[in-house]
Amino acid sequence: MDKKILPGEPINEVEALQRLQQQEDPSQRCYAAWWLGRMRSQHPDVIPLLLKALEIKPTATEAAIAVARSAARSLGKLHAKTALAPLIQALLHPDHGLREAAARSLGELGDSKAIKPLMERLLLPGADEPVGNGLHLGEPCEALLEAIGQICITIKFETNQDFQQPLERFLQNKRPVVASAASRALLQISGNPKWAEPMLALLEHPQLQMRRAALMDLGACGWRPAAEAISCCLAENSLKLIALRNLVEQPLIISGSISLGAREQQLLALMDKLL
Repeated sequence: MDKKILPGEPINEVEALQRLQQQEDPSQRCYAAWWLGRMRSQHPDVIPLLLKALEIKPTATEAAIAVARSAARSLGKLHAKTALAPLIQALLHPDHGLREAAARSLGELGDSKAIKPLMERLLLPGADEPVGNGLHLGEPCEALLEAIGQICITIKFETNQDFQQPLERFLQNKRPVVASAASRALLQISGNPKWAEPMLALLEHPQLQMRRAALMDLGACGWRPAAEAISCCLAENSLKLIALRNLVEQPLIISGSISLGAREQQLLALMDKLL
């Protein structure tokens, strides 16, 4: 590298590429990978460098895994189609965080080829059971569910009852955020209003974290009938504005089977009240 860049110091694209290429400081590589994705860099060297950072062995050091996680997230943000196979492979890595990052990025890529490996990982025996000290799940179920739903809605996937039934078991998960993610995926896949009910109920959960999760899930799946409930939820206005903006920009439309509910003007009016 041409110069030493201190933590927190602003960088540009050239400096980010330099930081990602060097091998001496993993923390700089990790930040560079994040920066390039966050800034949606279109430099021709970015995708190859991120893919290289993602290629790690199961026995890799924690520092190398952290870089791989950052690279996986950025590959999704950059919609790197060439990352499909490496991200699917990352679903098999022992590190929980890397599997989660890979799942979320596969959802962003929106390729139907990822549905099968995501489902296989989600439906592993004991995937939704706590392991170790109980603070972590065996699999990142929330991310896997969200990715499946996101891909299905992106490709306008026409599903059937056999596809939905495996996901329904997660509606009873002990972790409300996982149950909410299952509701979100089922709503995106089917367009059936009944799957919105668990998320709407969570908007009144006594824990703020659960209300936040439901807010973001309803916004992410574009369920416009939830607009009024979102605007009245006891949560930060900033999060409610994000959720309402998603309803405006990405409404859920599946084969014309549901009504879009409130018009854009009504959604914008609700947003104005929160400003």
